[in-house]
Order: sequence, then C-alpha cells, then structure tokens
Amino acid sequence: MEVGAIVWGVQDVPRAVAFWSEALHYQLKYPASDDWAILVPKEGTGIQLSLSKVSSPKARRHHIDLFTDDQDVEVARLLALGATRKEWFYPAGADYVVLQDPDGNSFCVVSRK
Repeated sequence: MEVGAIVWGVQDVPRAVAFWSEALHYQLKYPASDDWAILVPKEGTGIQLSLSKVSSPKARRHHIDLFTDDQDVEVARLLALGATRKEWFYPAGADYVVLQDPDGNSFCVVSRK
C-alpha cells in the first residue's frame, strides 16, 4: 500500500491549479473541470495532488509539508506566487515556516538542514 494522491479542498480550482503547479513544479494530468483537477510532477515520479472544489470557506484540516534545502529562497518564491504567511507561534529551533495558499489552506516549508 502507498499514498497515491492527496486531495486538497479549494474554493477556486483554476487559481489552485495555477498556484500549486508553479509551487510544486507540477502539471495537469488531464484538462481540469470546474470542480476537479489532478496535478502530477512535470518530471519524475511523485504523489498526485488532486484539487476538489468545496463550498465552505473554512480552513480544512489538512496540510502539506514541503521539504527543501533552501527554505528562505523557497518561502520567498511561494510568497511571490501568492502564498501568505500564517500567524503562528513557533517553538525555539523550529525548522518550518507556516504559509497559506491563495485559498487559505495552511502548508509548511520545512528545512532539510
């Protein structure tokens, strides 16, 4: 058994496709519909990200941890793509930064160092 996909609830599928495609270097597997899209890595293998339209504006209880060797560069890049910083209490020595995608979904950028 293995994780084949993460299903991410969003209110705006086209906006989520644009953000997550650039953020993860993914591309559409098939043309997106108004309420569903599947993203896969542009190169190589990896976990599929499925984007499902939801009606609730409330944050969902899920998040993705993105691992990187250059946290500062990746956080800046994601902010330029439309992510925002989430107000968060960080413990001493935290190796992650909490951001939100344009739909308000939280995700972490974690330093591998």
